[in-house]
Amino acid sequence: MAVLTGKIALITGASRGIGRATARALSEAGAAVYLAADGTREELSAVATECRTQNAFARAEFGLFDLSDAADVGRMVDAALASFGRIDILINNAGIRIRHPFGEFSAADFDRLVAVNVRAAFLASQAVVPSMRASGGGRIITVASQLGMVAAQNNALYGLAKAALIYLTKAMAFELAPDHIMVNAVSPGPIETEYNLAQMQRQPGYRELRQSQVPLGRWGKPQEVAQAILFLASTEATYIHGSNLVIDGGYIVQ
Repeated sequence: MAVLTGKIALITGASRGIGRATARALSEAGAAVYLAADGTREELSAVATECRTQNAFARAEFGLFDLSDAADVGRMVDAALASFGRIDILINNAGIRIRHPFGEFSAADFDRLVAVNVRAAFLASQAVVPSMRASGGGRIITVASQLGMVAAQNNALYGLAKAALIYLTKAMAFELAPDHIMVNAVSPGPIETEYNLAQMQRQPGYRELRQSQVPLGRWGKPQEVAQAILFLASTEATYIHGSNLVIDGGYIVQ
């Protein structure tokens, strides 16, 4: 089992879904976690309580931030540093999805989605580098998507942003290797997050359609993505750098 005792992790989009599962997994492994999201204080407080339950010795703090605001990204990193003194692990998980047929996206849609999904990860990663350098290294793990590699109806903007994150992972890995900052991405496929469960309610047949596209024949669980992130954050992943781990039940092999 991966051990993160004594490590400090900042997790964005931590109030639900993959972020919530990741917070629980890292806490169980011994990390102290700073949870950031634009949800509600009640949601984040509940996740922090879950993290403390996972490991009685692990600390969990949280804050509300609007990651579409560049200044708030900086405030988030400053708050995590104020709480724990350093950041060893950054999980860039926060993201939004805006779905339209191509030709119907607005400039405001573009600006908001890119700000949250790409700019926030870029700025947060830059902001944690000084702390990681001072500590002799660190881990940056970004949650991209299979849709950064394959096309899907109504997802041109979301896929564009996730493709940018996959490239950003490679660029950071190349430049930050001398600082012993290891950088990787994970690309989930169909995962039973709150967003996708709500989509299933709105669109009859959506679950079955997506499930039929997966060779393993089922949707993934947030915990399955979280375990991959935990591995990449741990000292067990000592020679994985600049990679994009696809977690999609085999969807993109077709």
